[in-house]
Amino acid sequence: MVDTNDQDAAISFGPFRLYARSRLLEKDGAPLHLGGRALDILIFLVERAGEVIDKRELIKRVWADVTVDEGSLRFHITTLRKALGDAGEGSRYVVNVPGRGYCFAGPLARSESSETRTGPAVPSPHILPPPLARMIGRDDAVERISTELAQHRFVTIVGPGGIGKTSVALAVAHRELQAFGGQVNFVDFGALTDARLVPSTIAATLGLTVNSEDPMPGLLTVLRNRQMLLIFDSCEHIIDELAPLAEHIVQEAPELHILATSRESFRTEGERVHRLFPLDCPPQRDGLGIADILAYPASQLFVERIAESLGEFELSEEDAPLVAEICRRLDGIALAIELAAGRVNAYGIAGTASLLDSRFSLLWRGG
Repeated sequence: MVDTNDQDAAISFGPFRLYARSRLLEKDGAPLHLGGRALDILIFLVERAGEVIDKRELIKRVWADVTVDEGSLRFHITTLRKALGDAGEGSRYVVNVPGRGYCFAGPLARSESSETRTGPAVPSPHILPPPLARMIGRDDAVERISTELAQHRFVTIVGPGGIGKTSVALAVAHRELQAFGGQVNFVDFGALTDARLVPSTIAATLGLTVNSEDPMPGLLTVLRNRQMLLIFDSCEHIIDELAPLAEHIVQEAPELHILATSRESFRTEGERVHRLFPLDCPPQRDGLGIADILAYPASQLFVERIAESLGEFELSEEDAPLVAEICRRLDGIALAIELAAGRVNAYGIAGTASLLDSRFSLLWRGG
């Protein structure tokens, strides 16, 4: 068993380095973005490297508070394998053992801890996950949020789970890199369970060594005169602790901007709330052709994700109305649409549509 919490030592395999406590995966020294669930899976598999982990045990560990089926696990395993290059570069890190579960099979090596990588006094250059290669239906939102961020130093993207808040925030962050001189930092609160660790989590992301029980005074000293953009991601579960802290940072650091994502607003002075709405879906109307249906972002996302999974895909006249129905039934929620698209390889479009009438439709919202 590998101890991934030993001073956040880097666990190396191939071109990758994993810092479990910092929740950071690097490839050739550059941060590599993984969704929270896929990263949780990787950390757990690395902790038990060489062991075959039962699928039910993996699901219990990664989705402790949500009921999901094995399809959600397969979806995030596929995401993880793509990030690790398992599909196209010949390496095999995450192995499926039929009938049993998954195993991390790559050789591991331990290197220096993250504490020795970072300087004690100044924030590091931006640690920013890459944006999506192509984001569908959100160009206007990115444009509006960028404008709001220039006018208001604290903007929160608010919307339900799975709607795409993080993807939009990352697109804005990359767009603003030049404006902030590269000083854009991404703080992922998604896996944080102890709200008391919020200040130290921010400090650790910035590469600051915390030598006191209260890191806030030192953090404010560093941030006070810096032009910087902080991305606070997945804040809803720690908002009571984070809200006053974020308000204090904005008040004390006049050149610093915060872009947050949350299922609810912070309700603090100076906060600008941007509500992110579901992707537009085709209306329930007879006579819509393929071109009409594919004019809507929800349908575009569904078809594009199918094509990524199958290699190539062309929507037929027969299946087009089913695609429209699936997108409407899933309320235009991006993550639910992506998970549904992942079922098409196994069930086909008609079969996937029929799953919406079963218990599986509820599980798509747990990803």
